Amino acid sequence: MSFFTHRGKSVFYQEEGTGAPILILNGIMMSTKSWVPFVPSLSAQNRLIRVDFFDQGQTDKLPGESYTQEIQIDLLVGLVDHLRLDKVHVVGISYGGEVALRFAIDHPDRVDRLVLFNTCANTNPWIRDIGRGWIAAGRTRDGKAYYQTTIPVIYSPLYYQSRLDWMRRREAVLVPIFSDPVFLDAMERLTLSAESFDVRDRLKEVRAKTLVVSAEEDYLTPVAEQAVLHREIPGAEWIKIPLAGHASMYERPLLFTTLILGFLNVIDVVYPI
Repeated sequence: MSFFTHRGKSVFYQEEGTGAPILILNGIMMSTKSWVPFVPSLSAQNRLIRVDFFDQGQTDKLPGESYTQEIQIDLLVGLVDHLRLDKVHVVGISYGGEVALRFAIDHPDRVDRLVLFNTCANTNPWIRDIGRGWIAAGRTRDGKAYYQTTIPVIYSPLYYQSRLDWMRRREAVLVPIFSDPVFLDAMERLTLSAESFDVRDRLKEVRAKTLVVSAEEDYLTPVAEQAVLHREIPGAEWIKIPLAGHASMYERPLLFTTLILGFLNVIDVVYPI
């Protein structure tokens, strides 16, 4: 467990393993703890770096502040500098994928390879209004209402219904957290921070070798959104995971991990065939 101070704020991060560094970035409701099941595999041959964004996990909260994702990108620059790393592989999912994309565009010399799960090029009206629904539910301070508004839709219907006992146990754990005003206010700030996200006109600036990953039953960031990334990012590869929703790392963990390690650790990215 480690902290570093960035612009007067405390930022939490963790490192495991040695080798080429992999910086993995949380989805909006996640924290470094969310990746615990993946740590043994992702750190077996790599230096895995997990970090909580501002208003996530054990990193400082920003009550009363209004910000954009720029603040999270600046946090990553501070972290990479703190660790004295020239370049890192970057993996991001959803909100973390958006930050990863901006980081790769704004700081191309710091990113080796890039993996984007369930990521969009902009916050379109569909995503914006879903987020505003989350905010409205959060302002009720009703943890169950917030759970029912945010959680079922991040899973594929098949997974949700086939794992219903597990989902009910998750609900019992999450409802108290979703009733906490500190958490809900942080989630509101994080959600609003993504509303201005739009890099559609900058995708061709990505220089990192990129893998775009879709989940075919993702109803938050549908496959059509990743089609834009694949079309516009030079040389990007694209994989679609069948029978999975937005939380692809939990629905298909073996495939999720395999895609990361295979793409980041393969030696050659160009083959004379």
